[in-house]
Amino acid sequence: MSKMDDLGTMMQDTLEEAVLNYKHDLRILPNVKVMKMGGQSITDRGRKAVFPILDEIVTLKDEHDIILTSGGGTRARHSYQVGIDLNMPVGVLAEMGGAITVQNARLLQMVLAKHGGIFLDHLEFEKLPQFLRLGCIPILPGMPPYSFWEDIPDFGSIPMHRTDCGAFFTAEALGADTVYFIKDEKGLYTDDPKKKPDAKFIPKIHVDELIEMDLGDLIVERVILDYMKRSRFVKKLVIIDGMTKGELTKAINGEETGTVIYA
Repeated sequence: MSKMDDLGTMMQDTLEEAVLNYKHDLRILPNVKVMKMGGQSITDRGRKAVFPILDEIVTLKDEHDIILTSGGGTRARHSYQVGIDLNMPVGVLAEMGGAITVQNARLLQMVLAKHGGIFLDHLEFEKLPQFLRLGCIPILPGMPPYSFWEDIPDFGSIPMHRTDCGAFFTAEALGADTVYFIKDEKGLYTDDPKKKPDAKFIPKIHVDELIEMDLGDLIVERVILDYMKRSRFVKKLVIIDGMTKGELTKAINGEETGTVIYA
């Protein structure tokens, strides 16, 4: 065996030993509360829906580090439809949808400005700890920055990784164990309760069980369920009714409310 072969074997053994001894990724901000404000469900409703939730967030920020991410809503859906009609590829659709979430993030930031709300672009992600220590409320565009490099979806042309995924990835990158989704419904149902009044409410469910149910209507992006199964940190999604005062506070304080999807 040559010296190069010996060196290669030694390097391989060292790498395997390092992998075996490697226990955990670094949890950068394990206690941070990552929230996603629904676009169509909350932001598109305007002042009457948005202001009470932001007031609640302001009351929570002195006791909790909070990061808020924005949804796309109706305007994002409209841009997708126009793009599809023009035969745009999925990467272009992702870029278009992302622009809408930037608009919504800036709207939320302006409303929260007097309380320390600050808009952060994806390229400023590493500044999050600094702004949290300063008492700010960082607000990020919800769309993950895949942009033109968005994965090809299993079905259709709509990007798989949208604003729910953006909140999930943010929490995972920072080492948080929970993502809070602020919607306009009590939580997860067996069907869309707006269309099917007899749909059954699901207060708590394991991600494997939810995948097996294969619901036709799902309140969060379906691809998140697959990511949850192999995530290192995010083990819980909490779906909160933002239209009911106090539900967000209950969830942040660990009280049972809404729907919990766990892994």
